[in-house]
Amino acid sequence: MKSASRFEKVAARAWNLLNEGKPFTPIFTIGVFLTYALWTQMPLAEAGLGFIVTLPLFILLWRYDFPLFLRNYLWIPVIVWLFLRGTNADYLPLFAYGAGLYFFFTIFFWGTIYYHLRIGTRWTNFTRFWKLVLKNSDSTSGNAQEQLPKVALLLMYWWTASDASTLDMTFIWFPIGLFVFAWILHHYLFDWKPKLPEAMTVDANLPTSEKVYVLIVDGMRKDRYMAANTPFLERLRQEGTEYTNMETVYPARTVVCFSSMFTGARPEDHGIHSNMVWNTTGVKTDTVFDRLRAVDKSGKILGIAHLVDAFGSTDVRTVTAVMHNDVADRNIVERAKQIVHEEDPDLLAIQLIGTDQTGHSRGTLYSEYVEKIEEADALLSEFCEELDRLGKLEDATLIVMADHGQADGIGGHGHLDEGERFVPFWMYGKNVHAGLKVDTHRHILSLGPTITKVLGADIPHDSRGVLLTEAFKEAKSK
Repeated sequence: MKSASRFEKVAARAWNLLNEGKPFTPIFTIGVFLTYALWTQMPLAEAGLGFIVTLPLFILLWRYDFPLFLRNYLWIPVIVWLFLRGTNADYLPLFAYGAGLYFFFTIFFWGTIYYHLRIGTRWTNFTRFWKLVLKNSDSTSGNAQEQLPKVALLLMYWWTASDASTLDMTFIWFPIGLFVFAWILHHYLFDWKPKLPEAMTVDANLPTSEKVYVLIVDGMRKDRYMAANTPFLERLRQEGTEYTNMETVYPARTVVCFSSMFTGARPEDHGIHSNMVWNTTGVKTDTVFDRLRAVDKSGKILGIAHLVDAFGSTDVRTVTAVMHNDVADRNIVERAKQIVHEEDPDLLAIQLIGTDQTGHSRGTLYSEYVEKIEEADALLSEFCEELDRLGKLEDATLIVMADHGQADGIGGHGHLDEGERFVPFWMYGKNVHAGLKVDTHRHILSLGPTITKVLGADIPHDSRGVLLTEAFKEAKSK
């Protein structure tokens, strides 16, 4: 199983410019307008003037991105602009051109060509993908209900502003009005973000284990897990301690979630807010791996390339994500076995990606998604059998979880729609209570400090996650 190449890591960062919703909006709009301007032979000076006038709107829509339910309000400024400036006959072909390119990009280039070349999705995937794009709610470019009104507003505004004779006080009052409108919505209606712990983690004594293995099924949705036949994972759930009210973080993107999971810190503290890491230093906070090194122990994450951006190549072993989805999790498990044999880390976290990729390419409410969960169950059972054969499970704590769930549409996750907010989470081991269900509200921030205490290390310095003391037979507050 080969690691992700340097080219793949760079390509993954570049792809995120078009995958993440925030950068996609300006990149796509600028590309549409400039190609249309060339097609219609608009002087570049006029296009440049229009861009300068439109720049405040680009900035506003970056700062206030109208997530999830707020996207329903995005057509209001579009209608207001049409009312103020009239239904310019040139708007229709411009927007038709932009909408056509948008659906080509999402449905055919992304949903069909890209997924076929990267994970082997069938060439006819567009026959389903168009439905997923139309109802998608996540924070990516594939969110048609969010991207189309944004692009429409920017294109119309820019087109009008390109004619210097049309410039008047409207171009001052409209951005001000849009700012007030966006500020009110985001301050009074954006109320579904998790209320993460504000206090630093309270220390406690937990019974220690020699090894900790974190089995992460990326994007595994709770209700779809319950619909799957998973004898191995279900045995761990029934014979261990399950946290039935475990919440992910906002935005629920993979790198954001992993950063919180392995630091115990909130996104505003560790500084990772999307799958695109803008700085080159990764998380700004202390990590689980830092604390383990302090007591001469080692920890590794086995995951896909963009986790390196958060934690660095020392703590992350990568797998290539360019492989058929039918063999992705098999190859990851084989690489995990190799790591156990060659490096034998005290902590090993494995990220299985097949379920998440199936949700993104085929949707979560179809049988393929459940089948991937069942495949993950069989492979994790095989991995743990190998651990048992090597004697690694005699004094080990197993943690089964997802970093986030997935919503409807293209397996969306980011804005915390139904299906992505609360994640499966349970623990198993000789020091863990058997058959216990803990309904107390917890967050995935609790993973990091709990891991370090179980391995006999100190809590990460910036951790706010609550220790999962309820799960252990002999946990004592300090």
